[in-house]
Amino acid sequence: MPATPTHVPEPSRTDPALIRNFCIIAHIDHGKSTLADRMLQLTGVVDVRQMRAQYLDRMDIERERGITIKSQAVRLPWAPTLGEDQGTTHVLNMIDTPGHVDFTYEVSRSLAACEGTVLLVDAAQGIEAQTLANLYLAMENDLTIIPVLNKIDLPAAQPEKFSEELANLIGCQPEDVLRVSAKTGIGVDALLNRVVRDVPAPVGKADEAARAMIFDSVYDPYRGVVTYVRVIDGQLNKRERIRMMSTGATHELLEIGVSSPEMTPADGIGVGEVGYIITGVKDVRQSKVGDTITSLHNGATEALGGYKDPKPMVFSGLYPLDGSDYPDLREALDKLQLNDAALVYEPETSAALGFGFRVGFLGLLHLDVVRERLEREFGLELIATARTWSTAWRWRTAPSTSSPTRASSPRARSTRCTSPSSAPRCSRPASSSARSWSSASSAAEPCSAWTTSPRTGSRSATPCRSPRSSSTSSTS
Repeated sequence: MPATPTHVPEPSRTDPALIRNFCIIAHIDHGKSTLADRMLQLTGVVDVRQMRAQYLDRMDIERERGITIKSQAVRLPWAPTLGEDQGTTHVLNMIDTPGHVDFTYEVSRSLAACEGTVLLVDAAQGIEAQTLANLYLAMENDLTIIPVLNKIDLPAAQPEKFSEELANLIGCQPEDVLRVSAKTGIGVDALLNRVVRDVPAPVGKADEAARAMIFDSVYDPYRGVVTYVRVIDGQLNKRERIRMMSTGATHELLEIGVSSPEMTPADGIGVGEVGYIITGVKDVRQSKVGDTITSLHNGATEALGGYKDPKPMVFSGLYPLDGSDYPDLREALDKLQLNDAALVYEPETSAALGFGFRVGFLGLLHLDVVRERLEREFGLELIATARTWSTAWRWRTAPSTSSPTRASSPRARSTRCTSPSSAPRCSRPASSSARSWSSASSAAEPCSAWTTSPRTGSRSATPCRSPRSSSTSSTS
């Protein structure tokens, strides 16, 4: 095992040329968190006695389910053992990302804070769906990609086969694909050397006004909002007054530091560095993912690009079991959204359940995780309605819109509808009476429901039935 670097550059005094920002992306269960564990051990930032499996998975629900839900950033010192940088201590800001498709928004935000990525593939399973999805995200962000085969110690591993497939996918030579075993530590030091060699150093202007991008936040009941940032230009210092460029809110930096992997206070953070800031703010709306932080005095005038808003795919109503807990549920959702930027919600009222929220999720697993976190972390007892999805309605005389609920569906004016289900239903034309059905149908564009054949995948249009013969299909 390589020796731990003795001289580690301090935050705010680190030469940007010695910084490497990268993340680990892969399909679920391909070994990202285990590889992160070996990196923590090799760099010596975690004591051997404190080390445990999936060290960066902090939530109980992550450890119980065996999956990564939240991206975690950590600062690692590393002195390459080979090459022209041999013996020079570098700072590696590594981000461990989720692998499940429901948490792709976590991955996309992590990629925006990096210059390179480690694309990890299971040597026994090969390239899978999220391997490709995450690769395309990395290519969109123009990141340096380091291909790696993991689990080469397994009897079922086929490194030769999958090295060639991965090389053809990325456009490199099979011998450029690294082979490691995160479980045993084989090849992990060579991977860290490759990160130093191939991942470009961050580019920024140290002498210009400070600009830092918020890529994550979390609410601490004692310290308020803890905001994680990547500094693009300039430098942020302790006790400095800062301004949020989207809201105009101003705060004082009570604490600033880096995660290594625990919070380590520092005097400041400079160009290319990833760290956290604490301002003592209790209002969760003061910190928005994608916002730009700058200095209050002589600050920047142009904000950074930010992130694309997530598009929810599944909707469900969440109602408190006790109606008096509605304000607590609203506060809990505000705090959870701070830590889960993909969560969207709006107030909703039900005649049977009372006041609640219509919540949008990226998938069914995301829904289960959010509900469980609300119950565990905030002590709420909730009722969840049946899951629905957003449906696109095509208008006769107006642009198409979408509706997440059946209750708000514009049935009366729609002619066709589409949804992610295999057999979406379409509402009847304008008149709801059987007497005017024929005249309304002849005057308007025919109403049809689009169905997909499970055998051939072809789509066909089936005319809607009249309301007299099928009243349930038009109101479901």
